[in-house]
Amino acid sequence: MLVTSMTMQHAPQQSDDSTQANSKHNGMRLGEKEVITKPDTQSVNDKSEFIIEVEHLTKKFGTFEAVKDISFKVKRGQIFAFLGPNGAGKSTTIKMLTTLLNPTSGKLTVGGYDVVTHQSDVRQQFGIVFQDPSLDDELTAYENMDFHGALYGVDRDKRYERIKYLLTFVELWDRQKDLVKSFSGGMKRRLEIARGLLHHPHILYLDEPTLGLDPQTRNNMWEHIKKLNEQEGMTVFFTTHYMEEAERIADTVAVIDHGKILTIGSPQKLMDETKTENLEDAFLKFTGTQLRAEENSGADNMRQRARMWGRK
Repeated sequence: MLVTSMTMQHAPQQSDDSTQANSKHNGMRLGEKEVITKPDTQSVNDKSEFIIEVEHLTKKFGTFEAVKDISFKVKRGQIFAFLGPNGAGKSTTIKMLTTLLNPTSGKLTVGGYDVVTHQSDVRQQFGIVFQDPSLDDELTAYENMDFHGALYGVDRDKRYERIKYLLTFVELWDRQKDLVKSFSGGMKRRLEIARGLLHHPHILYLDEPTLGLDPQTRNNMWEHIKKLNEQEGMTVFFTTHYMEEAERIADTVAVIDHGKILTIGSPQKLMDETKTENLEDAFLKFTGTQLRAEENSGADNMRQRARMWGRK
């Protein structure tokens, strides 16, 4: 089947904050109709086995060390779960991977690009779905997608087919003209995922994507994500508090606590290590049962998104 492609037209480079970098938008390819094309390998600088490589990464805020000399790698096309209690360092690590924070020390590469020195190239590699809602409730589903596509520089002539394809894929095309404020929580999350895929990223970051959703909606959403992973070979990097999701979905799990990586391996490997019957029990063996404070407030996350769009 004939497949079309598009090269992203980038907006002018924004200057970085002293500790946080503004976002640069990504290029996208999208197969027409029922075909999902592979990510554009020309935008990837490195053809190695690993699309994410983290070496001796440390992040300090004053005297507080939020991330402590961690190292891990994520294979291309993998579904990678990044798990930890509240305050473990998950959000700080993801912010460094997505150029929102600069590391204190260590090295991060995404798609072969150094996250600190090649931020614009790194931002071409990923899409992200935030934990907090980020849709405009006063716009329709199509308008939310169209506005996002315009911000990302998606060519106007190609945008309609891309939006139609993705909304059809997440079963929302028949609701394209409805205001988002009329959508259920599950419909909004599916729309956010479709929007995150508009520029056809090589990596999709999902921060607690199913938080607050009912089990049926959660299962449906993961089926969509698994299909994308299988058909595109797209890497999925996610956090979740639902251990059964990570056990069922993830190829590899990393457990972080107090800023340190405690273990990395398949869900089965972690269960074998702890002699437990499920991933939740294994997780508790590694991290304990004490409750933690949240890493970020909703206001903190909103400020992070504002910086991504270049606002102060």
